[in-house]
Amino acid sequence: MTFTEIKKTKSYQTVLDGIWRDHPISSMVLGICSALAVSNTVANAIAMGAGVTFVLVATAVLISGLRKIIPRRVRMITYMIVIASFVIVVDKVLKAYFPEISESIGPYVGLIITNCIIMGRAEAFYSQNNVFHSVLDSVSNGFSYTYTLVAIAIVREILGFGTLLGFQVMPDSFPKWVVISMAPGAFFVVSLFIWITRTLAKVESD
Repeated sequence: MTFTEIKKTKSYQTVLDGIWRDHPISSMVLGICSALAVSNTVANAIAMGAGVTFVLVATAVLISGLRKIIPRRVRMITYMIVIASFVIVVDKVLKAYFPEISESIGPYVGLIITNCIIMGRAEAFYSQNNVFHSVLDSVSNGFSYTYTLVAIAIVREILGFGTLLGFQVMPDSFPKWVVISMAPGAFFVVSLFIWITRTLAKVESD
């Protein structure tokens, strides 16, 4: 199969949509709360991204596998119960093995339950597609969400704290941009990311 033929397959389109064309943050502006709240350090961003990706994949497997037997009238509450169950797993793992990160982002882990990325994909994709394509979609969306948080966190941690993954990367004389590590700085960096990615998407479409 040639690359041109691969590009026409549903699998390729699913991955491309999740990673770029229907990017959850820059295109659909979903998951902004956690993007603002936990992206002050790279470690927090990686932990949140991994947690959301796990919940996405696990939800995709369960919802797509049971899609034909879930009554439509209770589908939303079913999605919520499934997502909440996997979020509890993430929360317990963080508390057991990464207590410092859990303490730092703990209040926001529970908000994964109401993350519109997961609920949106469950309703729009997992409930209508097979397990294979649902897993592809969940992995690509989880990856795009994670690399976005990490990219934002790199900027915020370096400018706000002078560190990267806790290691000092800027000289002691570097004036720390404290505002970048706070909520106003988060809004600025996230908006800058959205502006850049949407500009690139527009150039690509032209």
